[in-house]
Amino acid sequence: MNTLEQEKILLKGLATEDRTSIERIYRDHFNMVKSLIVNNNGTADDAADIFQEAMIVLFEKAKLEHFELNCQLKTFIYSICRRLWLKKLQHLNRFSTQSESLEETVPVEEEIESHEKKQNDFNLMEMAMSKIGEPCKSLLEAYYIQKKHMQEIAADFGYTNADNAKTQKYKCLVRLKKLFFAQYKNID
Repeated sequence: MNTLEQEKILLKGLATEDRTSIERIYRDHFNMVKSLIVNNNGTADDAADIFQEAMIVLFEKAKLEHFELNCQLKTFIYSICRRLWLKKLQHLNRFSTQSESLEETVPVEEEIESHEKKQNDFNLMEMAMSKIGEPCKSLLEAYYIQKKHMQEIAADFGYTNADNAKTQKYKCLVRLKKLFFAQYKNID
């Protein structure tokens, strides 16, 4: 299941007040918001308040039948929190009310671009992983995601020793890189 489908499921869960969906959204995105707030003259408590307000906005939007998310969920949450925080800063008069100086304080465009670029790369890698086939997919997941040692992988996959498993992992990585960069060239 790709990220977009997962986010649609999370939004449906949020609209029906599903506790698991709400906790997942919080777990996946709160630290990003906390960094934004703390790095811009706020506290962890401010971040919690702003995030809660953003969750209310997101909840109200998710309940609307015609609402369709046109960006990643983290981008949407980030932009809501950023706007709420800027309003709060203006209200507290911590900064001048000129929007230009506020824009310099919270350089969101570069961060969103960076997040979108990373997400795009992750999506391409996910597609490449789905195309690589077995046993490469399972072997790479065992090593990089499950953090298994080569001896354990050799035993699990039936290789005679850890060196053979390591050689196979290398061959799988070469295949994965070819698939990834072939897709990467196609989007440019």
